[in-house]
Amino acid sequence: MKRFMISGGGTGGHIFPAVAIANRIKREIPDADILFIGADDKMEMKRVPEAGYNIVGLTIYGISRSLSPRGILRNLKLPFVLMKSMRKAKKTIRDFNPDVAIGVGGFASGPALKAAAQLGIPTIIQEQNSYPGVTNKILSKTVKSICVAYEGLEKFFPAEKIVMTGNPVRDEILNMVDRDDEAYQFFGLEKGKKTVLVVGGSLGARTINECMAHHIADIQKLGIQLIWQTGESYYKTISQELLNLNDSNIKIVPFIRKMNYAYSVADVIVSRAGALAISELSIVGKPVILVPFPYAAEDHQTKNAKALADKGAARLIADSAAATELYPALMELIEDEASRAAMSESIKTFARPQAIDKIFEEIMKLG
Repeated sequence: MKRFMISGGGTGGHIFPAVAIANRIKREIPDADILFIGADDKMEMKRVPEAGYNIVGLTIYGISRSLSPRGILRNLKLPFVLMKSMRKAKKTIRDFNPDVAIGVGGFASGPALKAAAQLGIPTIIQEQNSYPGVTNKILSKTVKSICVAYEGLEKFFPAEKIVMTGNPVRDEILNMVDRDDEAYQFFGLEKGKKTVLVVGGSLGARTINECMAHHIADIQKLGIQLIWQTGESYYKTISQELLNLNDSNIKIVPFIRKMNYAYSVADVIVSRAGALAISELSIVGKPVILVPFPYAAEDHQTKNAKALADKGAARLIADSAAATELYPALMELIEDEASRAAMSESIKTFARPQAIDKIFEEIMKLG
């Protein structure tokens, strides 16, 4: 029996590619044994079991940039936390004995992939972004292969290890049925009405959320259907007035588990511009307004969004301008069928539906 260890997480941008990789492995090798290693206080501890896989949690976190007493204390403890996580990772890997270890970025993939390499297990990482995270930069020195989605990563990784694959997208999104009756039934929405999907990533987006909250009454007056993923933390603070709207056209949720259904019913999408979001949106082929997260490393979300906007494949609105510009742009796009059709065709040219096939090939070369 083949065994595969997959490590990483923290956000949906790491977790969903990891699950997509696991699903492809199981499809090609039904009796494969797959174990995830994640950070024990991050969302992978919930999302991975929901996808049907076992996960082991490590106590691990990154360097705190805060100069508060708590931030300083966390940094002082970090070397001991890392040593403890390495010990647990090594024990887990020895017990599981994988044929290949796969890292997708995030805190847990550091100790897990390092431990695997020290134990002589072939390792591979998948980098979703145009600007790699610290963990993958460090791991690139010891892994056998690096699957990437953007050109120019020779600046950060050994060139001879880089394989251009694109980002893996979940099967249910690759196989999405547009205007699916089941999708409308799932959300309790009406086919034929204009529908807006607002999603700020798995953790939410404050600027986008505040804009939608401010304009919810305007959206109601127009009779537009809205699916709004707030993120778990913002949902906890949302006003009861919003939660008690009692409007069948408005669906406010902390997290969308059937994202393929949400994409299916959407006429226009509002999204952050993370690498995985761009990969999914390109395959879905719906008109999109991108509001990049401005504090991403090297402002790579803005670069992602600009690449699409420059080709007419998306509208780009800066986070700082969202309060005044997002709603008018959304209404303009809802009313302009010709623009929606043109954007839809343009964004499809960025799609890489074979990414998961190429990544699977690279994994099998090692195991």
